[in-house]
Amino acid sequence: MRLSIQREALLRPLQHVVGVVERRQTLPVLSNLLVQVDADGVAFTGTDLEVEMIARATAEQLDAGEVTIPARKLFDICRALPDGAKIKIETKGDRAVVSSGRSRFTLSTLPASEFPLIDNIELVERVSLPEATLKTLMERTGFAMAHQDVRYYLNGMLFDLRESALRCVATDGHRLAMAESRLDQMIQSPRQIIVPRKGVMELQGLFESGDEVVEIEFGRNHLRLRRDKVTFTSKLIDGRFPDYEAVIPIGADKEVRVPRDELRAALQRAAILSNEKYRGVKIEVEPNRMRIIAHNPEQEEAVEELEAQTGVAELAVGFNVGYLLDALGALDGEEVLLCLRDGQSSCLIRKPDTDDVRHVIMPLRL
Repeated sequence: MRLSIQREALLRPLQHVVGVVERRQTLPVLSNLLVQVDADGVAFTGTDLEVEMIARATAEQLDAGEVTIPARKLFDICRALPDGAKIKIETKGDRAVVSSGRSRFTLSTLPASEFPLIDNIELVERVSLPEATLKTLMERTGFAMAHQDVRYYLNGMLFDLRESALRCVATDGHRLAMAESRLDQMIQSPRQIIVPRKGVMELQGLFESGDEVVEIEFGRNHLRLRRDKVTFTSKLIDGRFPDYEAVIPIGADKEVRVPRDELRAALQRAAILSNEKYRGVKIEVEPNRMRIIAHNPEQEEAVEELEAQTGVAELAVGFNVGYLLDALGALDGEEVLLCLRDGQSSCLIRKPDTDDVRHVIMPLRL
């Protein structure tokens, strides 16, 4: 196997693929990238058996072949070489030689036959949508995913395909985020799948701002996404996601409309004096006014007052300030709507003119 390629053309696919490779592996070959050279160019594949990423690049002076090369070392070498460098990679026995100018690196290899690949994913549904739309859906919800929760089905993001819409939903049991977008096609068989947290993070790292249309293939046990020269495949979490629609509060008719940036700034200031463990703040609402109050064990207090469009007579409820800030940070627009019912109920946060993105935060007893 032999190829010659510009540093920048090599670095881009390596950046996509190397993130999938875990630093600590049970199988030595999983620390390596599969490098496949053919007449069309070179393909790099990384996997941890849960997530697989394949990125292609064009190269010169090709001699077909395949081998696995240490992922992190190859990436670090390429990154450390100067801009515009021409890099040559060729195999010699059980070694791969990476050379550029006067630099030469000899890396150990493992046979390509030992590298595990995900082949057939038993396609059930295929959906196409703008990359920017999918990126937005995931950014609006990803922050609410659980992390190493014993309820393993919460450690990921739900993709809910329904008729002509795609919903992304995430929850950790204390808060919930949901974002929805219409599709240009009808779904043949509505279905729900849960993409694991690592798959979500790697997928988000792929996205760029642009009008490119991406294709998502939903399989029985896998999700596969294709964009440009990258193919991403992730195993799915085998579990049942909670009935998230039952969590969205009904009858939350006490509405408070406030400028989003002003509310974020006030919460950030109040958080400075909140309890470090529970991070609770109390929100008090009265006609045309909102008050944010934080206390801590040192008997210190922060009080912030905001003008708000509301007719609520009197209401006080506590929340985790970090959850409020995460939800506000995942929204855009100048104003937000806080929908409340009483002092013991959850809060629904959304934009005033649409409910395509909804965030629900459970109350905190202070």
